[in-house]
Amino acid sequence: MAIKANIRVLPALLAVSAAALAAVGWTVRVGAPAVELRCEGAAERATDLASSPDLFCMELTPPPRFAGAAGIVELRRIAGPFTLTPTPDGRLRYQLVVRAENLPPADSLGAYDGYGVWVAGPNMYPLRRLGPIRAGRPGMVGEVDLNRFLVFVAAEDSGGANTLEAPGGPIVLRAQSPSMRLAPADFLEFALGAAPVAGVGGHADDHGEGEPAGDSARWTGVPMPEGVAMLPAMMRLRPDERPWLPTVKDPAALPPSRPRGRLRVADGDTLRLTALTVRHRMFGRDFVMYGFNGQIPGPLLDVDRDSEITVEFTNHVPWPTAVHWHGLRLDNASDGVPFVTQDPIPPGGRFTYTLRFPDAGIYWYHPHHREDVTQDLGLYGNMLVASPETGYYGPVHREEVLMLDDLLVGESGLVPYGREGATHLLNGRFGNEFLVNGRPDHRLSAERGEVVRFFLTNASNTRTFNLSFGAAPMKIVGSDVGNFEREEWVESVVLAPAERYVVHVRFDEAGRVPLLNRVQALDHLNARFFTEEDTLAIVDVRDAPVSPDLSAEFETLRASDLVARDLDPYRELLDRPVDRRLVLDMRARELPLLVERLMQIDSVWFAPVEWSGTMPMMNWTSTARSLEWVLRDPDAGRENLDIDWRFDVGDVVKIRLHNERNTLHAMQHPIHLHGQRFLVVEQDGVRNDNLVWKDTALIPVGSTIDLLLDVSNPGAWMLHCHIAEHLEAGMKMLFHVEAPAGGPAGGP
Repeated sequence: MAIKANIRVLPALLAVSAAALAAVGWTVRVGAPAVELRCEGAAERATDLASSPDLFCMELTPPPRFAGAAGIVELRRIAGPFTLTPTPDGRLRYQLVVRAENLPPADSLGAYDGYGVWVAGPNMYPLRRLGPIRAGRPGMVGEVDLNRFLVFVAAEDSGGANTLEAPGGPIVLRAQSPSMRLAPADFLEFALGAAPVAGVGGHADDHGEGEPAGDSARWTGVPMPEGVAMLPAMMRLRPDERPWLPTVKDPAALPPSRPRGRLRVADGDTLRLTALTVRHRMFGRDFVMYGFNGQIPGPLLDVDRDSEITVEFTNHVPWPTAVHWHGLRLDNASDGVPFVTQDPIPPGGRFTYTLRFPDAGIYWYHPHHREDVTQDLGLYGNMLVASPETGYYGPVHREEVLMLDDLLVGESGLVPYGREGATHLLNGRFGNEFLVNGRPDHRLSAERGEVVRFFLTNASNTRTFNLSFGAAPMKIVGSDVGNFEREEWVESVVLAPAERYVVHVRFDEAGRVPLLNRVQALDHLNARFFTEEDTLAIVDVRDAPVSPDLSAEFETLRASDLVARDLDPYRELLDRPVDRRLVLDMRARELPLLVERLMQIDSVWFAPVEWSGTMPMMNWTSTARSLEWVLRDPDAGRENLDIDWRFDVGDVVKIRLHNERNTLHAMQHPIHLHGQRFLVVEQDGVRNDNLVWKDTALIPVGSTIDLLLDVSNPGAWMLHCHIAEHLEAGMKMLFHVEAPAGGPAGGP
């Protein structure tokens, strides 16, 4: 297996050792006789869309004394309800699968009878033994959850191995994690960063007429995360789009936004929904924002499964728009996709939607035209679809529905948006202020011992959350389109843009319990990890005990017979061959020289998920002139809207998605399929053993994920990345579903 990674770098400008460069383009063939080792789980697939070996494989190399020995370490995904498994503070966890060949007999090295595998941080702390290893036998030896680490294979006396605090015998093989390849920008890059950069500014100071109307906004820079710096020339860059901010002549005359209301909508009802400009007060100031029916978030719609309602929508914001009913398997004409299922609704225009709710679960609605602006400014709301089955989610004392978001705010207010096109196309528009149900100071209360069901929705443009309620125990129950086969304990919830999860949390101790987002951010310039911890909301737990006591029910991990019966017809199809394939990629165009050079250095390793906006200037200045995000069908040789997939109602299609690591700047992508549901079957060679119906799946960098698509709805449907700016940068395609001959035009 040859591992190749053309990272498009100029070696003279890279502050990376020769060994590090070799690590992104090597074949393991060492020793005499020659030994070829493979990452069986991560890379050996019957397709060229294998998981990226240089992110998930480590070569074990010997010191000169043991030159004949060889080995390989696979960083294997730990199975779980999410497509990555972090610790509560955001460190990624992997199972180490180790294989070694040509190890010398242990007793030839001293009083030893075997070998053990050890792992340590870069400075040799912490250091711990993972387990034994035998030559020629790959073994899953233990978990690692360090940002950067070293792996050793050392001789040992197996009788006392478990009491060792350090390797007892000689180290025969050693390796370093792929993340160890990160290095700070070198002197040449710093010199370039201090030099003037031609062309800085673009259209930064241009103003003119255009829709939607706005004042003469100016680019004012973006706030930097605390403790993170950028090169001086980078700080002078500006987007090559005209800036825009939502403004009115007299903001005080705007109606104040209202908190979200809960609205019961019965079968056959008509709902009147209006997008309005409102005055939203936060952080001691007023912001001009948007709200459905004047509410941020929009009204929470309570509906029953199998009901049908009519929505009469009116657009009173200055942007053309449409409303997408995310996750619903509804009639195609009501899907809300401009230029596909309808024309954009102009300011003052109206449109009537017919919504059907065939599946219990938590769903949401939002714009699907320049949603990088309008959704970010508050146009989003939830739909909670109740199941007729008693105890569908299990017993709790009460429910809370939370929509999570972030907003990018500078010293003078909102950081402007691009008028004609989006900015932040590289990573998406990370906010620096967190909102829960539209507020930065959301508070809840509970009684001691209370079990609360939380319906969580990520309405942010790009941020992936890693959520926990302090140390409160939590189990996951459901996701996008209903329940898991069985409940699972989780330490944190990974929530990508547009995803939803249903969790039960028990508050055992009186006091203040924070809803936390804890992640490992990456300082790209200085090549270091650091912990970011943000409190999104507070739960005030009173000392009075709750009644009744649901401890026994909470501590029982239920299996769902209902879900199992629904999944049974699909189980024999999980191992079917792949029908369609997609590569997720990026194409750079006219990037500033400085940005391109720093991205080349950065591309020596990519984090599977970029949790935080720690490269704000590089990100902010990226527009459609500088890059394009790509969905590529490698079999048809087509990309984005040129892809033409056609299915029939009743088809079950296996789709393989590969997030290309071999690009200038790879990033995770939450992929959403309209109007259908799917199962995440397998990721990086690890089978998913707890299935749930989804409409959005997070694809980490370098990963390969297989989906089983249940084709149930006729029409023209979109598949796209749900990072709003990636959608604006072209990362979308259509697939067409034909209704059965003579059959009904509707879906499920």
